Amino acid sequence: MSPTRQLMMSLAMAAAVALGATAAMADGPKIFVIGGKADDPFWSKVKKGADDAGLVAKAMGGSVTWLGPATYDNLGPDAAKLIRTALSQKPDAIVGPDWVPEAMDDAFKEVVAAKVPLIIYNSGGMDAAKRLGALNYVGNDEYTAGLGGGAYFGSHGARNVLCVNTLPGATNTEARCKGIADGIARSGGKSSQLPLPSSSFGNPTAVAQAIKAALLKDPSLDGAVTISAGDANSAANAIAQAGVGDKVKLASFDMDETGLDRIKDGSQLFSVDQQPYLQGYLAVSLLNGFVAYGLDLPTKPVLTGPGIVDRDNVETTIAGAKAGAR
Repeated sequence: MSPTRQLMMSLAMAAAVALGATAAMADGPKIFVIGGKADDPFWSKVKKGADDAGLVAKAMGGSVTWLGPATYDNLGPDAAKLIRTALSQKPDAIVGPDWVPEAMDDAFKEVVAAKVPLIIYNSGGMDAAKRLGALNYVGNDEYTAGLGGGAYFGSHGARNVLCVNTLPGATNTEARCKGIADGIARSGGKSSQLPLPSSSFGNPTAVAQAIKAALLKDPSLDGAVTISAGDANSAANAIAQAGVGDKVKLASFDMDETGLDRIKDGSQLFSVDQQPYLQGYLAVSLLNGFVAYGLDLPTKPVLTGPGIVDRDNVETTIAGAKAGAR
């Protein structure tokens, strides 16, 4: 049975169970999810997970509403506005990432003060969830992910890695680059960060040109890692344009099918996976169960990563990507 068919059968069974509980509730939970841009490939996977979990809420008469910014140019303040927009709709629960705490925490505190159940996901970690009074954190430990990536680079011979950050200042991306530096340092290597304006996120030409310039400026660089799958595609172009493909090992946080194909053919070393589909699916499912039935997990945080995808497990991962879940 295909992964897609198995998933749909599981969702159908869950929806059937939820239908039996509808009589116990006049209306199902109204859940709002704060996430990334609609055209961001990473966040499309998170949204798919949230939407699939939302089938249960809808079967109970509830709803799941996705709110995302138009751009990442003013990420923290714009996200805070989205949190307050969700709160104004009298939700039963809210899911959100704590990307920029200094800009977003006051809005999250307003959610908790209004006694609306909150789960932090994707960014911020359990520290943010505890600080804000959220029920739980669902997602990756970004610093640990970076450590693993740095260690993997070191174990495969890299000694000087460039960490390309197109969302500088965001807690998750900064933690990733710091982890890379600390991880590779354990084997005697080093890493520096290339911070680019957030307006360059999703701009393949700007990102590729900046990476190419950095590689040509410092011939000792023998590794490059990007904070997103889209940026990894730009980095692959930059490495080719700089003529250093035989020396510079490429990696990325997160992945898309193009990056997985590079891992398969050997032109990309690895990706660090945080399973974005599970972040959306589990966060919505946990809040739906809490609001509808008072269910709560003793497991805190609920980690969806990190994991390393390399040539040893890329075939299985490609199958999941084709189903829209990896």
